[in-house]
Amino acid sequence: MEEDLVGDFQNYQQELQTVVIQKESLRLQSMEVAKAMEELQKTNQKTAFKITGNVMISKPVEEIKKDLEELKETIELKIKSLEKNEERINNKLRELQSKLKEVMK
Repeated sequence: MEEDLVGDFQNYQQELQTVVIQKESLRLQSMEVAKAMEELQKTNQKTAFKITGNVMISKPVEEIKKDLEELKETIELKIKSLEKNEERINNKLRELQSKLKEVMK
């Protein structure tokens, strides 16, 4: 029983660590997208370059802005999903911690 609880606790800790790393990675992506959008707002150019795979393609600035907006929205949704998952895991860890304290008395 005790070993099972400890194993579960460790598994949830690892899962939490993975979620936190994913969330941080997405936040960095979001900041990069925001910076790119900011730079596009400053430009007077009608076209800009976008990297697609190993190729740099010239596209209308407005189209790139639209793509970046959609990407930012997608990233934000993923972050919210990970935050909910993080909260669920934290609740489970608290529950397991309480059970472990009871078993070890």
